[in-house]
Amino acid sequence: MKDDNVVKDMTFRLLLHLALSAALSVITSVLLVVVAERLASELPGLRWLAHLLIDQLGDFTLVILALGLFLLFLLLLQQRQFRYFRDVSRSVRYIADGNFDYQVPVRQKNELGDLAAYINYLVHKLQLSLDDERRAEQTKSELITNVSHDLRTPLTSIIGYLGLIEQDRCRDEVEVRQYVNIAYEKSKRLNVLINDLFDYTKMRYETSPQRIHTFNLTELLRQLLIQYRVPLEEAGLAGALHAPSGKLPVTGDPDKLVRVFENLLANAIHYGKDGGKVDLHASAEGEEAVVEVVNYGEMISSVDLPHLFDRFYRVDKARGLGSGGSGLGLAIAKSIVEQHGGGISAASDPYLTSFQVRLPLAQESDL
Repeated sequence: MKDDNVVKDMTFRLLLHLALSAALSVITSVLLVVVAERLASELPGLRWLAHLLIDQLGDFTLVILALGLFLLFLLLLQQRQFRYFRDVSRSVRYIADGNFDYQVPVRQKNELGDLAAYINYLVHKLQLSLDDERRAEQTKSELITNVSHDLRTPLTSIIGYLGLIEQDRCRDEVEVRQYVNIAYEKSKRLNVLINDLFDYTKMRYETSPQRIHTFNLTELLRQLLIQYRVPLEEAGLAGALHAPSGKLPVTGDPDKLVRVFENLLANAIHYGKDGGKVDLHASAEGEEAVVEVVNYGEMISSVDLPHLFDRFYRVDKARGLGSGGSGLGLAIAKSIVEQHGGGISAASDPYLTSFQVRLPLAQESDL
């Protein structure tokens, strides 16, 4: 519809310029004839020229004069657009040379002005696309670097200890078993990292199929606490669920959402051992189900908080890979929650550390 309006405006403007040029050429021709006759009467030297043009050539002179003036006025009326078209062409050529931060000047409220605005919009979108491509390439490079480093560390240990056994450099069978046990633990660590990396890739690019159901989120959290009763007791922690008596229905893949809360609960157990308890709060706020996993251990610094959900980021870097996770657990949790249309965040102060998950409540049609 807008394109039709542009064509109509262009046609109207051209017809208007033609009409103005014709009118101006006729008026100017008449004025020139009048002026010429008066000059001829006042200046005898010009009478022969007037006699030649008027008496000999007759109306043909007026036609030629009017046509010439018509073309002159038409060019003058179109000259502003011609100059602007030239400026737009030069701007496009300049942008084509890679100067994507340049903006084509929008100086006219017509089809050329619209074209300049569309070019600026196109360049803006292209710049965003290039920025996304650069970020994707940088992310890929960082991912390869991080994966290489994290895979190499346990693999180096495995090769080293198995190499000692292969070269018979062990003092006795006890030392052999010790080296085998270390290599075995490192292998398990390597397996966890590879599985987490594989799961993160599936979540990140949404290649993992989802089994969508509507279920009671409160019941899922209650079952999760039961499953984690032994790990909580071993860590000297008490787990409690604070939730309304009614249902908290959400629609999603229960298996994937279980992994989110398993990760948050495991982190709460690992980092909140000194707090004595872990609390799970579930409630409905507006059209969202809100779940908070709270531990009362050591505070997470404000420097670490913004990066908790980044790939391979660990708060406990100084304790090495043995005590921390793969650094992908929270990134996987974030991907799962975002796939379900929700959000995840973290907050920490000297008293408690809280991870909050927000998920859309199920619609009535889903119940």
